[in-house]
Amino acid sequence: MKRVSLYSSSRPQAGKEVRIPKKSELKSRFSWKESLRNHRLSLLAAGPGLIALALVLLQWGYTATPQNLTQEEIDVAVTRALDTVPLPSPATRAYEAVRGSIVRVRSFVDDPKTGEEIVASTGTGVVILDKGVILTNIHVVAGAKRISLTFADGLESEAELTGTRPEDDLAVLQAKTVPDDLQAATLQSTSDLAPGDHVTAVGFPFGIGPSVSSGVVSGLRRDYHSPEGKRLLTNLIQFDAAVNPGNSGGPLVNASGEVVGIVTGILNPTDQRVFVGIGFAVPIENAALAVGVPPF
Repeated sequence: MKRVSLYSSSRPQAGKEVRIPKKSELKSRFSWKESLRNHRLSLLAAGPGLIALALVLLQWGYTATPQNLTQEEIDVAVTRALDTVPLPSPATRAYEAVRGSIVRVRSFVDDPKTGEEIVASTGTGVVILDKGVILTNIHVVAGAKRISLTFADGLESEAELTGTRPEDDLAVLQAKTVPDDLQAATLQSTSDLAPGDHVTAVGFPFGIGPSVSSGVVSGLRRDYHSPEGKRLLTNLIQFDAAVNPGNSGGPLVNASGEVVGIVTGILNPTDQRVFVGIGFAVPIENAALAVGVPPF
């Protein structure tokens, strides 16, 4: 019988015999390829589900174990949060505490030339009792024919002079009409007041206001002669918050919003009578005596 040979080229080559695979071998070879193809398609079809399952397991892993924070970490987080939120300044807090107690005080006299009523002076007052008792300076209301008050809510009222304390340049006024929700300032002893402490002055400098200025206590137990040289004031608080004519009688307030003094004068070596950095206030203990209230 003649042997048949198959070659890779179109020409027969001597000695190159090609073996024809058996049918069973062909069936086995094709079966594992088919299986691999089927498994690959199954994996591709299941891919999105597997990814979703992996994400769920990852999320569960994060939430299943809560993080334990130390006190130090909590303190750092709180400090960082406070640093990002601007807080109001000490002057803002002080003003908000007393703004409802600030009063504009105007004294009226008759013009000697025309006989008409005119404003003789403008100053500031502070409510110390909610029934309408107000502290100011004597020199704000001295010689007044009529005294007018304007409260923080805009209500205007006439006032009566009910008491004075000349050695401290203090006057006590009683409002004839009182706002329903009148706020009295909180008074605080100066026993703990020290140079360098923050203070705020509130008033109507040159009639403008209420105006707020801030500074520090420059000294304690100071003496001061009035511009006319007629009166010596002692045991005063020296401060450097800007004040000018019109601030007289207004409150000097500490960082907690409590009144520690009543502004009474400024020192200026010139005749201009404007602020150069030295103001004086009567300690609130003296003011309490002017009202007849026992000191702290």
